[in-house]
Amino acid sequence: MLPATRRLPEVRRLIEQEGYFVVHAPRQVGKTTALLSLAQELTSEGRYAAVLVSMEVGAAFPGDIGAAEAAILDDWRETAAQLPPELRLPPFSEAPPGRRVGAALAAWSRASPRPLVVFLDEIDSLRDEVLVSVLRQLRSGHSNRPQNFPASLALIGLRDVRDYKVTSDDRESLGTASPFNIKVRSLTLRDFTAEEVSELYQQHTSETGQRFEADALTRAFELTQGQPWLVNALAKVAVEELVTDTTQPIRRADIERAKVLLIERQETHLDSLAERLREPRIRAILEPMLAGTIPGALPPDDVRFAVDLGLIRMNEAGAFEVANPIYREVVVRELSFPSRAALPPLQPTWLRPDGRLDPKGLCDAFIAFWRQHGEPLLATAPYHEVAPHLVLMAFLHRVVNGGGSIEREYAIGRGRMDLCVRYKQDTLALEIKVWRDKEADPLAEGLSQLDRYLAGLNLDSGWLVIFDRRSGVGALAERTRSEQATTPSGRAVTIIRA
Repeated sequence: MLPATRRLPEVRRLIEQEGYFVVHAPRQVGKTTALLSLAQELTSEGRYAAVLVSMEVGAAFPGDIGAAEAAILDDWRETAAQLPPELRLPPFSEAPPGRRVGAALAAWSRASPRPLVVFLDEIDSLRDEVLVSVLRQLRSGHSNRPQNFPASLALIGLRDVRDYKVTSDDRESLGTASPFNIKVRSLTLRDFTAEEVSELYQQHTSETGQRFEADALTRAFELTQGQPWLVNALAKVAVEELVTDTTQPIRRADIERAKVLLIERQETHLDSLAERLREPRIRAILEPMLAGTIPGALPPDDVRFAVDLGLIRMNEAGAFEVANPIYREVVVRELSFPSRAALPPLQPTWLRPDGRLDPKGLCDAFIAFWRQHGEPLLATAPYHEVAPHLVLMAFLHRVVNGGGSIEREYAIGRGRMDLCVRYKQDTLALEIKVWRDKEADPLAEGLSQLDRYLAGLNLDSGWLVIFDRRSGVGALAERTRSEQATTPSGRAVTIIRA
């Protein structure tokens, strides 16, 4: 655990100022944990009666405000039972539907011997009329604080208020802070820094004696970029499954193995992330990112939605990219799954007798595969613009299945996708380019880009795959071929035109 307010340093000041505010961040980053810990701190200090309560049980009654309020308040009573008796939710007069939450908060504030601070968790699990009713009750009571309404209050959820789901007037979200325009700030709970990841892992070392080598700490941050669920899950797999002897250190290779297991299992957090990929506004951002193209104007609300989900981030160069390498792998594996499922049986003709990877045999196998199966498999890909990429990666997944891994680099505006295929002790680097209508042959640009990629991997050779997506260029089987070339610095390149 880290101190509750380290990643939300403004919260105490907002509470001192009797502010109503929003804390939003993606799932599994520690919002509930941090604010629950803060509520306990504030209460134990003796100045406030602070409590974190959930709104989630009200989500089961989307069209019945009264039933939703009754479920919410019943849940609050259970939660408040953990407080000292004089600070608990008191009995209050029955109120009509649409007033019960506000009436309970007013009665609680009047009965409390201290100013009441309330954190409303999972607020955006509510929808439509129930959500709007609760927000209006909070706004109505705001002017009566601190004696007759909570002195300070926070909404906690995945999104900022304007993105709460309300289906009305042909919209799918509020699109505005109203009816909670009383908020003074919207705060985002940031991910961990590299130093904080080391600090958290050091707590494990202090308790058990099992240390993390410096390379392992560095790699854990590189793979997770500090995303709290991933930071925890990666270490949990490493210490509880892979290296259970606490006298043995956790090495970089153990973190790599833990990453592979997390991705293959696609546990709840990663699975819920994958579910988002087919939403039109997520596709509008991810498809050009995978293709490396520059999209048309993206609606700011859609970009903010993807950022709030924790799916993408802006890198140091000012371009949007998938938030971390583990998510990057999950995205492509999920999108290529339909193509992988449709693959025919493939004989591993790309392996030498000693089990090593044969690049020439792999090239021949892919060309034969693409000529025979490429056209029908393109239809299986959920993102049309990157269908060839997804089919190629489905093929490569079959190649490395059980014996290797694929690392991918892609972002909006890069003009390419880079792949690094590792199979046992062999490494193959590929760059994917697309030749579209009204564009020049991307060969020269691709060779230069691949040259830099190979230099970064310290490799002397690689593949440049050019998918010709121009109209009227003939049958796929007829135009698929390979040829040899060299990069500007003299590295050997196999060019596959498909």
